[in-house]
Amino acid sequence: MEDKSKRYDRQIRIWGEHGQTQLENTQVCLLNCGPTGNETLKNLVLGGIASFTAVDAATVEPADLGTNFMLDADNLGQTKAKCVCGHLKELNESVNGSFVDEKPETLIESNPSFFTSFTLIIATQMGEASLLKLDELCRQSNIPLIIARSYGLMGYLRVCSDELCVVETKPDNKVEDLRLGAPWPELEKYVMEFDMNSLDDKTYKHVPWAIILMQAARKWKDEHGGNLPSSYKERNELKAQIRSIRRSLDEENFDEALSNAHWIWALPTIGSEVRTVLESPKTEVHSSSSDFWVLAAALKNFYAATGDMPLEGSVPDMTSTTEFYLEIQRLYREKADADIAAVTVQLKETLNEIGRPSDAISPEDIKVFCKNARNLQVVWNTKFSEECEGSAAVGAELTRLMGLEDSSANAALYVLLRAADRFNATHGRFPGFFDSELDEDASRLKAVAMQILADQGVANVSVPDDLVAEMCRFGAAELHCVAAIMGGAAAQEAIKIITRQFVPLDSPLIFNAMSSNTTLIKI
Repeated sequence: MEDKSKRYDRQIRIWGEHGQTQLENTQVCLLNCGPTGNETLKNLVLGGIASFTAVDAATVEPADLGTNFMLDADNLGQTKAKCVCGHLKELNESVNGSFVDEKPETLIESNPSFFTSFTLIIATQMGEASLLKLDELCRQSNIPLIIARSYGLMGYLRVCSDELCVVETKPDNKVEDLRLGAPWPELEKYVMEFDMNSLDDKTYKHVPWAIILMQAARKWKDEHGGNLPSSYKERNELKAQIRSIRRSLDEENFDEALSNAHWIWALPTIGSEVRTVLESPKTEVHSSSSDFWVLAAALKNFYAATGDMPLEGSVPDMTSTTEFYLEIQRLYREKADADIAAVTVQLKETLNEIGRPSDAISPEDIKVFCKNARNLQVVWNTKFSEECEGSAAVGAELTRLMGLEDSSANAALYVLLRAADRFNATHGRFPGFFDSELDEDASRLKAVAMQILADQGVANVSVPDDLVAEMCRFGAAELHCVAAIMGGAAAQEAIKIITRQFVPLDSPLIFNAMSSNTTLIKI
């Protein structure tokens, strides 16, 4: 275990030991061993997944050596799946690898049960028809599917799953749950008994800003009928009161108090994502409900009983003596532990009601869930068929994006990629395959793209001729520079799904390498 900790030290700092454990229990299936698939799987193998299976019937040709770094001249004539599997296993000896020399499209048709043993499936460089079947198969088996594709100087990435329950969303703008304006009894008792006036000047400079603010908030509430400051004028008056008790200008703790004064009136609220979880019909749990929804049901009962979410329990850095800081830290930790215990009581009652053992969910899982209760989120992805076969939501989104200057090109590329698949289904090749037919292919491709727009209900909009020409020039080439980016992005989404940390994509993503930007097609 010590060796693993050293090997995965940097990533464990991001997603923790529990996240790494999830990775080490993951079995991944990769469909097609081109540059995009190899770059994706390389990142996951280096990350320490349990095992992978590479599926591809194609043999290594000279052209592959210039775009696929997992192949060399000695591999010519051998199957890609076998060669890629061997090279990937060399990257991490703790990861098991296997391969299947068969076309993914054939495997989907002939042996759909093959896919049910995997934790995650990654489909790369596959067409619309096969993906429609694979998406349905994965949803029936409750297996997440990632679709990744590199096409010339553009890329497409999509996550397919009925629902992805994320506990540790780790938002960029985290709201501290300090409850300075509404402390619980034990914290308020400690703060009110804290006699700042009796401290010498040296110690006074080390009174934590949390105590300064809570005492100021209590004084304000006593003078204003129990209400916190609500207007800009009142908030400035409160800050003036804080300034009035400074003893000198070099007191950093008072500077910190003034810069953090907003935490007095910015009481933690429940975000729309968490409210969606609590109000979901899935909180009416049964014996086969997932642990996430059983925990959500217990959390819902806790919230109904207390009117608040469990306290996270962390305390930010602040100028303080060690003694003062540790005492505040202890109070927050004890309150968080008490809330976890209360949720655990609700959880055991819920488990008993649905006929599951009271210890079916581990204390560590309960703790992580409670700590992140304010940031829970469930991601629902629409079916791939709804994206391809036309829907009002897709049409409305394309109309919106194609009317915006900064997203119109990427929306057009999205339509053209789908048009290229339909072109291939009709002509048995992608547009631009023959240099002599570039102009003719451009006309045909644009006609298909315009038909897709019409089917989606998008009117008075056209795909630009220059982008149509570019799609034909691409010739469906899988460039390594684009594949490396798409593989990195796909691996990132895979890790989000596996660790249940950070929020996965809820819509298709288009990468435009010509302008180096991305667009989400929100459907």
